[in-house]
Amino acid sequence: MAEENNDQPIIIKKVVKGDHGHHGGAWKVAYADFVTAMMALFIVLWILGQDDSIKENIQHYFNDPIGFAGGKGPSVIDGQGNKILAPKILTDLEQKEMEREKLEEMGDNLVENLQNQDFKELIDQIDIEVTDEGLRIEIMESNNDAFFEVGTASLKKSAYNILSVIGKQMAELNNKIVVEGHTDSRPFSNGNKGYSNYELSSDRANSARRALIQSGLKPNQIDEIRGYADNRLRTPEDPFDVVNRRISIIVKYSY
Repeated sequence: MAEENNDQPIIIKKVVKGDHGHHGGAWKVAYADFVTAMMALFIVLWILGQDDSIKENIQHYFNDPIGFAGGKGPSVIDGQGNKILAPKILTDLEQKEMEREKLEEMGDNLVENLQNQDFKELIDQIDIEVTDEGLRIEIMESNNDAFFEVGTASLKKSAYNILSVIGKQMAELNNKIVVEGHTDSRPFSNGNKGYSNYELSSDRANSARRALIQSGLKPNQIDEIRGYADNRLRTPEDPFDVVNRRISIIVKYSY
């Protein structure tokens, strides 16, 4: 009997005490994801609060990171220091500046042409400036000279002649053209139901468009016809001022 008991296998039991898993690492991953998401949110909020120049620099960086040099000091954020513009960006900036100078020169030549063609008495009614949209030419009415028959879109001879000079000069360019019509705040009342200063300003802009084309401007150069009625007053402090009645011609940048 003793030998039989010695042949039985010996079983050893090990008791492992649990620690409830409170030292696991899964929570660290979740916390890291949360911190990363919060950091991304704060970066987006910071970018939204910056001015346009900083946003443009950041956009250029992500479009072409190679175009920005590394190193110490300011770079992408303030547009100074070690930032190097990529060739395409630099070309666009140079093109804009060159075209701006060209439009300014065109404006000066236009004033000179109008003075040489006996429009000296009307020069004060023509305002020419280069804006962010392009070369803006505004032909304004005065107490002494109206460019349209009262309450109509029929051009008077003086306005037609001025538009002819402008059209011939703009025909030398390939830039797109925008023609705007503006009225003062006097309500339009000619008895035609549904016809207002919106229709009148649009019709006058179209009359100016036809005069420009007849003087040599290519029809496909016309990009837009806008009728603003009295929503873009030149003298908002006096909505009935005659200078609010005008035609605006914009030679747009080509880029």
